[in-house]
Amino acid sequence: MTYAKTFAADVLLPLLRARPEPVAARVDPDTLARPPSPAKQREVRFSDFEAVADLKERSGLPKDNPENWHRLWRQNPVLAATGSQHGMGWVLETEAGIVGYQGSLPLLYRLGDRTLVGAVGTGLAIDPAYRARGIGLLSAFFRQPGIDLAIVTFAIESAVKLAKALHGRTLAQPDYAKVLFWVLDPPRFAQTLASKFRLSGGTAAIASALGATALRADMGLRRGPGRFPGTQRCGFDVAEIDVNNIGDEFEDLWRRKLAEAPRLMADRGAASLRWHFTIPGGSSRATVLCCRRAARLAGYAIVEHSTDRKTGLRRAMLADILAEQDDPETTEALLGAAYANAVAAGDDFFEVVGLPAHVRRILMRWRPYVRTYPTDPLVYRTADESLGRFLADGNGWYAGPMDGDTTLLP
Repeated sequence: MTYAKTFAADVLLPLLRARPEPVAARVDPDTLARPPSPAKQREVRFSDFEAVADLKERSGLPKDNPENWHRLWRQNPVLAATGSQHGMGWVLETEAGIVGYQGSLPLLYRLGDRTLVGAVGTGLAIDPAYRARGIGLLSAFFRQPGIDLAIVTFAIESAVKLAKALHGRTLAQPDYAKVLFWVLDPPRFAQTLASKFRLSGGTAAIASALGATALRADMGLRRGPGRFPGTQRCGFDVAEIDVNNIGDEFEDLWRRKLAEAPRLMADRGAASLRWHFTIPGGSSRATVLCCRRAARLAGYAIVEHSTDRKTGLRRAMLADILAEQDDPETTEALLGAAYANAVAAGDDFFEVVGLPAHVRRILMRWRPYVRTYPTDPLVYRTADESLGRFLADGNGWYAGPMDGDTTLLP
């Protein structure tokens, strides 16, 4: 292993996160000495927004906004599909206010001709004095009525342990925890490294220069997809459209996809895609790449561009990709276009989280950097025995960023 490779893999990787992680709030020792005020658990109400936002900010979680709450729970496609309102989650409340929160986002799923309702856990935040009550919040989430599947993704270690204690299962895909990424701007990466270790002045400049040189040397072996030969060889037309222009051809592709071998998939109908990737007040931006062959939509990829609030690095994440019959040539053309889109947007790195094995096999040929998420990135529970048996085979779930809250929040 070269010095450059060691430098990039062992030092830079810890700077990246698949999603922001909560940080421990500062606790007054005198507060810990006093017994906490009694707290009752109840369902979330829309009017709780401000109190929940304050709690999440105390816990180091990113802010949401009332418009997005309206979108998530009042404009959710689940309402039109099922005709019923599903819960928003649960809070712990004292006389002084809300001290704990576990959100629940309903999502539509399809398994062949079956329509299922999933629930995604979001925003778990609990003040330190009430952390022991976390199992009650998660228990209510997993046992809520009218839900076929409850999912927790990219949670902190303590939350994953609680989920497993409540009989949550891990996704049976051994490589799912491996995050793949490519560095696109070595100097900014090196500058971030210097900042992370609180270097300054001449020391920071030297460290940044050495780091950029080392990364460039290593990246000579990691050229990504190059000039995307699959696109040129197979005559694909890959074009970019706005999220709002997702229309009938996407609906037709989705129907054809559902007729293939059954897999559990988050709903990717045109209306669901528009809803999923239109976030009011969000700082991220979604780019939709359409791959057509003989004027027919053969597949699409969606790239989400955002800026990490801790490091300031600009990230391009492959938020979703779908190809008819999992065609490798279509998939490779879309992956190449997604990588090129990240470069053109001026992002600092391109990241792929999850997604099925046929997608990851192509990506591994491009020699990405790989880091392993520190906990199980997806834990689920279902009371449907037939669904549980089906999901025991890891190939039965087309899992990716659309199965969590990462692509749903500002």
